[in-house]
Amino acid sequence: MKSVRSVGLPVTLRWLVGSLADSLVAPLVVASVLAATALPVQAQFDNVGSINFPTSSSGEVEQHFLRGVAVLHSFGWNQAVDQFKAAQEIDPDFAMAYWGESLAYNHPLISQMNADEPRKVLQRLAPTAEERAAKAPTDREKGFLRAVEVLWGEGDHVDRRVGYMESMEQLHEQYPDDSEVAAFYALSILSAVAATGDLGMRLKVKAGTIALELFGDNPGHPGAPHYAIHSFDDPDHAPLALESAYRFSEIAPAVAHAIHMPTHIFIQHGMWDLVSGNNQTAYDAARALWDPGESLGDAIHPLDWGQYGDLQLGDYAKARLWIERIEAMSGEGGFLEGGARGQAGTARARNTTSLLKSRYIVETEEWEVRPITADLSANELLAIALSAARLGDQATLREAEAALGEAEGGRTAIMHKQAGALLHAGMGHAGVATGLMDEAQTAIDALAPPRGSASPIKPVYELYGEILLDLDQPDNAIEKFETSLLRMPNRPRSLLGLARAHVAAGNVHEAAEAYQRLMKVWAGRESFEGYQEAMRYLEGAH
Repeated sequence: MKSVRSVGLPVTLRWLVGSLADSLVAPLVVASVLAATALPVQAQFDNVGSINFPTSSSGEVEQHFLRGVAVLHSFGWNQAVDQFKAAQEIDPDFAMAYWGESLAYNHPLISQMNADEPRKVLQRLAPTAEERAAKAPTDREKGFLRAVEVLWGEGDHVDRRVGYMESMEQLHEQYPDDSEVAAFYALSILSAVAATGDLGMRLKVKAGTIALELFGDNPGHPGAPHYAIHSFDDPDHAPLALESAYRFSEIAPAVAHAIHMPTHIFIQHGMWDLVSGNNQTAYDAARALWDPGESLGDAIHPLDWGQYGDLQLGDYAKARLWIERIEAMSGEGGFLEGGARGQAGTARARNTTSLLKSRYIVETEEWEVRPITADLSANELLAIALSAARLGDQATLREAEAALGEAEGGRTAIMHKQAGALLHAGMGHAGVATGLMDEAQTAIDALAPPRGSASPIKPVYELYGEILLDLDQPDNAIEKFETSLLRMPNRPRSLLGLARAHVAAGNVHEAAEAYQRLMKVWAGRESFEGYQEAMRYLEGAH
C-alpha cells in the first residue's frame, strides 16, 4: 500500500502542497483515546480533514475507517477504498467498512451509479440484506446500511438515487444532530438532483444550507465545504460558497479532487490566478498518486480547467504546456513529466486533447483553418468556423457549419447556430445572423447556468456581442457583453468586446473602466494587441 494512501504525506507531495502542508501537518488525534474520556469519536488528520463519526469500531480499525470516510468526502476514491479494505482486513465483520467502500466506486454527481462493484462489496459482508443488517450493532449503523441497500439495489439509477436520498432524509430526521448523517444526506440530495436533471435551486439550496451549517460547526470537515461548493456552483449563488472554497483548498492537500474543487467557485468569480494555481497543484497531486492501470481522470480534469484559467490570464505558453501534457497522456498512457505508463483512461485523454487544442485557438485568436473531415469533434468544427469567419474564408465556414448540422451530442445544436450566424453575418444577412444568435441564446438560457470552463468553447453571449459590434450595433452589443460577464466574470475577451462597444457608442467613462478591468486580468501581457489597445485608449482619455 502506498504511503501517501495510508497515514501521512510523502516528502514529494508535501513539497507540492507547500504552505498548505506546513499549516496542516499535525499528529493524529486517536479516536480510541477520545472514546476513553467519553468525548465524541473524532478524527483529525494532517491531510484529509476533521470528522466526528462514532461507530461500533475502535482502535486501528476505527482509524482506517475514519480516514476512509474523510477521504471519501473529498472524492478520493482509490485512497478511500484502500482505507476501508484495511479496516475490513482487521475486522471482517465491521459492516460500516463495507458501507463506505460501496460508496467509493462511483462519482455520485456525474456517473450512472453502476451498482456492480458496490454489490460485490456488500456481498463480501454477507449474502443478504438481512444478514448484513444483523452485523450492524446499532440502529444508526443499520440506517446507513439500509440507505445503500436502496442505492445499490434493483432498478434504474435515477430511482435508486432518489430512493437513497429519501432513506438518508429519514436517517437525518432520526439523527438531526449527527454531522455525518447530515453530510451524506446533503450529498444524496445533490446526487438526486443530478440524476433527475432538476434545474431548480430548491433542493440544491437545501443541500447547501445543510453543508454550510456543518461548515460553521466544523470548518475542518472535508464534506462541508465540498458539498457547499457543489450546491452553489452557479453565477448567482457562488458567493455563498467562496469561504468554503478557500477553506477546502487547505483541508485535504492529499486528494487531487479536493485541491481542484474550489476552482468551481473561483471560476465563478473570475479568479484566474487561483484557477490556474489550484489546478496545477491538483494535477501534481494526481500524478503523484497514480499507478498504471488506474484511470487518468483525476489528472485530466484539473489539466482541462488549468488550461482554461491560464488562457484567461493570457499565459499562452502554459496553455500550450497543458496541451503537451494531455497529448502524452493520450498517446502514451502516462505523464509528460515521466514515470510509469498504462492505458486506463486514455480515451478520455484523447477527447480532452481536441478540446484543449480547439479552446486554445478560440481564446488566443490564433486562427487556424484546416480541411473539414468526418472525424472532427464539434469543438474542432466550431474553432474552424470561427477561424474561417475571422480570416474571410466563407467556403470553409460553410463546410464547418454544414458539418456541425450533422453532428450530434453535447451542445452541438447551439454551436451549429453560432456557425450559421457567422456564415450569414459574413454574407451580409444581418437579420438572419441575429435571428440565429437569438435562437442560440434561448437554447443556452434553457440549460443549467454556466459552470466551469466555457461551453460552448466560444460563449454564446460573447459571440453575439462581437457579431453585433461588427454589424455596427454597439448598444445591443454592450447588453450582450454585460450579460456574458454576469454569467462568466472577468473573461478577457468579453471585457475587450465590452470596451470596444462602449467606444463605438461614445461612452468614454464606461470604455475606460472596461479597458482597466481587462488590463488587470492581462497584467504583464503588454505585448498583447488588446492590452496595447487599452493603453492607447486610456492615455488618450486623460
